[in-house]
Amino acid sequence: QVQLVESGGGLVQAGGSLRLSCAASGRTFSSYAMGWFRQAPGQEREFVAAISRYGVNTYYADSVKGRFTISRDNAKYTVYLQMNSLKPEDTAVYYCAAKIGIATPYLREYASWGQGTQVTVSS
Repeated sequence: QVQLVESGGGLVQAGGSLRLSCAASGRTFSSYAMGWFRQAPGQEREFVAAISRYGVNTYYADSVKGRFTISRDNAKYTVYLQMNSLKPEDTAVYYCAAKIGIATPYLREYASWGQGTQVTVSS
């Protein structure tokens, strides 16, 4: 199993940018497709973005398409989420997650999760 630790969250004004990082340890990082999910207070956890094992394929929720970019560096065992043009509705705890096989937007398919990092966007 892989262990995941997110970082990079914080408070930012609307229109600003943040870059989240997720550092992995344990099994070979390139064995895993990676995803970012988020959970706002009182809401269910939702898909944000996913990336295939070698970064060839990426997928995004409609709500973040064109604003967020997922990437990975397998040599550094790290996946990133670059978030631009942030909106107050992007406020949530952001989680990275890992799964064996292809990248998908389905939360239940991800077996390993980080502890989350808070992103707050002020208006």
